[in-house]
Amino acid sequence: MLAEDLSGALAGISPGVYSARDFEAISAIVYRGAGIVLPPSKAMLVYSRLAPMVRDTNCGTFANYVEKIEHDAAERTRAIEALTTNHTFFYREAHHFEHFAAEVRPELLQRIAAREPVRMWSAACSSGEEVWSLVLTLLGPDRAAARPILGSDTLVLATDLASHVIAKANAANYAASDLEPIPAELRTPWTEVRGATAQISFEARNLVRFKLLNLLGEWPLSRPFDVIFCRNVMIYFDQPTKERLVARLAAQLRPGGFLYIGHSERATGPAERELVQVGPTIYQRRAA
Repeated sequence: MLAEDLSGALAGISPGVYSARDFEAISAIVYRGAGIVLPPSKAMLVYSRLAPMVRDTNCGTFANYVEKIEHDAAERTRAIEALTTNHTFFYREAHHFEHFAAEVRPELLQRIAAREPVRMWSAACSSGEEVWSLVLTLLGPDRAAARPILGSDTLVLATDLASHVIAKANAANYAASDLEPIPAELRTPWTEVRGATAQISFEARNLVRFKLLNLLGEWPLSRPFDVIFCRNVMIYFDQPTKERLVARLAAQLRPGGFLYIGHSERATGPAERELVQVGPTIYQRRAA
């Protein structure tokens, strides 16, 4: 569908307020800023999510708002955040956490026992469900047995480009029912339930550092990672962007480290030389 064919999709909206040209301009801005591809079928989604911001900034029309976000970096960030998809849930794609528990965690525990650092990264962590599922799986069902982890040089980095989801993830407060997909033997020792709400325990929260980070930008990362989760974000990118991102992620892994991606995603392009598939959407960086 070409932009000039959007008139039917935008029926009922004055072209003086929001037009196909406005949608094209916003799509280009979002692609440049976050790598997200907005097909014409998303024209109404763009309208519904940005219309309140057009009103709040007194721009009056989307054309004026486009002009504003072209020159106002803070407002441009707000617009991009509004157009990102943050759907997630605890223990999503459970086979990833099962693989981590069975195949990766034992080695990490050995390294912790040897007083070696352990680093993991939840990229595009959204509102935190992924990173907390990972941390609880690392800690395991026995609080006493987890003491060496809690006292070690183990850190989990959790990043996203949207400040509002980072704030929610950092608060670590959720509806208790939302945590039910996590196996009870992991959930019970590491959450504090108060009525209908639950908070991730202090010990688990102390392992995680949250940061704002755009995956298309610079990565001020000082160490390679043992594990990277970057799931269900590449589905919004075009193929060249996907391949560049996977190559960067592979380079950020230590030899032997593991990369977990979304169920409909694949590691293609230059990264194929560095990664070996070891499970459904699970890859391991080749040993040096």
